[in-house]
Amino acid sequence: MTRSALGSCLAIAAVVTSSVAVLGCHGRVRSSVMQSGHDSDRRTGPTIAVFDLGDGVPEQSPSSFLGLPSSSASLEDLVRAADEVERDKNVRGVLVRLRTSRVGLGRAEEVGALLARVAGKVPVWCHADDYSNGTMALAARGCKRIWVSPATSVDTIGIAAQTIYFHKLLVDRLGLDVDFLQVGRFKGAEEPFTRDGPSPEARQSLESTLGDIRAVWIDGIRTARPEVTETSVENGPYTADEARARHLVDDVGYYDEARDALEKATGAVRAEIRLGAGATANPGDELAELFRALGGESMSSSPIVIVRAVGAISSEGGGGIGGAEGIVERRLSTTLNRLEHDDAVKAVVLRIDSPGGSALASDLLWHALTRIRAKKTLAVSIGDMAASGGYYLASSGTVIFANATSIVGSIGVVGGKIAADRALAHWGVHAETFAAKKGDPGAAARASYDSLLTPWDDATKERVLATMTGVYDLFLARVATGRGIPVERVAESAEGRIFSGRDAKARGLVDRIGGLVDAVAWARTTAGLPRDARVTVAGEATGLLAALADDEPRSSAPAIAARLAGLTPELAAFVDSVAPIVRGDSVACALAYGLILK
Repeated sequence: MTRSALGSCLAIAAVVTSSVAVLGCHGRVRSSVMQSGHDSDRRTGPTIAVFDLGDGVPEQSPSSFLGLPSSSASLEDLVRAADEVERDKNVRGVLVRLRTSRVGLGRAEEVGALLARVAGKVPVWCHADDYSNGTMALAARGCKRIWVSPATSVDTIGIAAQTIYFHKLLVDRLGLDVDFLQVGRFKGAEEPFTRDGPSPEARQSLESTLGDIRAVWIDGIRTARPEVTETSVENGPYTADEARARHLVDDVGYYDEARDALEKATGAVRAEIRLGAGATANPGDELAELFRALGGESMSSSPIVIVRAVGAISSEGGGGIGGAEGIVERRLSTTLNRLEHDDAVKAVVLRIDSPGGSALASDLLWHALTRIRAKKTLAVSIGDMAASGGYYLASSGTVIFANATSIVGSIGVVGGKIAADRALAHWGVHAETFAAKKGDPGAAARASYDSLLTPWDDATKERVLATMTGVYDLFLARVATGRGIPVERVAESAEGRIFSGRDAKARGLVDRIGGLVDAVAWARTTAGLPRDARVTVAGEATGLLAALADDEPRSSAPAIAARLAGLTPELAAFVDSVAPIVRGDSVACALAYGLILK
């Protein structure tokens, strides 16, 4: 945000003429200097420029509330940031953070070329929480080193297109008359309504185009990474380690590890977000503190902070069948990062009530929690449940408290999809898959493995099972690391089994029987704090903005959504925990069934 924009926001906030106006300013100012183990106040010296492309690279950034600048980075913003980096003598390297973004192949080619230009002056590295066909092409062309998070898959699966045909539904089932005309043999736009499959002309046109796009895509990756074979490019999905073995990626690690490695390699002393979420025009602007205060975020934290982790775990949020956000990795990681680097915070108590969810999000949050544990006292308190991904998070704690009747465990993974092809066929709807690779009978199934229109073939099931096994092994290793016990002992209580809190304690999955009050008391004593040490809850809105927004409905959406789905609100939470599979994650750490105790 520019200084003039900040000034206008400040003026609005000062007079408080409208609660809407003040709310529009909330959250727009944040520090762009990332904590990386250096002096958090350092604002000068060699730097790593971070391009956060986690929201993709849209042609135009959507306007935020009141028309203020959005945190999303458009293609135009990226071009501008690249130009600035090339002129900035303090920039020693660029780290492109892709998160789980999806970028079309055409856009990927353009962004990759732009990054390659920057790489001619300073090292450019990429980190992603997973890779798709597009983001792999982008990273291969534009980045000297490619990192990927451990608990993920690299989905280089080949290229295909799907077309849905409705003719039988419209004519045979609904009794409609369908009249379409076309000019041009290859047009084919009416065929979904007039045919039950493609005409020879439409197939020829589409397959020819797909074949040429495939050739460019493969050649681009293999030119940038000669060790990669053509087979490896399109035979995914791969686990992170498999992708590294096939030279698709160079390193397996978390974002902060990639950032620290790039700093070390280039001699930089800090990292600064130049593009995307967290970027500001004036990193040291003191007005940031004003807006944090207006939003309810205290300028001075308490010694003990309780962090709530309630609901299903997802990467981006967006709501599930129950209508609630649950545990959103991107949001909770931001909170944990702030607490990690807040010297006033001496102890963190994580309160968990979760049936699990996304395996990737669970692992990223586990890593963020272990970073806190390395610096501060970290206690975990389990409420009704810490199952699967919920226990994944819990295992990061120095100590774990659970009630005797808490549900603990479910160490395991689940993956799959529901394909609608036969159901659609019953209604006269047909989906045709056009694979770009000719002569390979499995290419269509492989390239459409995440499509809900077609089922998996046996080869695809084997690949998905391999990624699930990799996540399961990682889950065991994470619990063993957090609990300080051998993997073999964890395995005895794994494979999806659940336990009461009392049984979990006997098995070493939890340390003590007790509730939140007990966990806070333990954290206070362990951190050497006085009995009257202040305790706050992270994310509790107590400032002016919260008061102005107090009339916002809070509980109706989950209840309404649950009724529409024919579910109780309790059961909806469990459906939410496996929702990541529907949204594209092939693997989830989730309790595999609804469990309601009353």
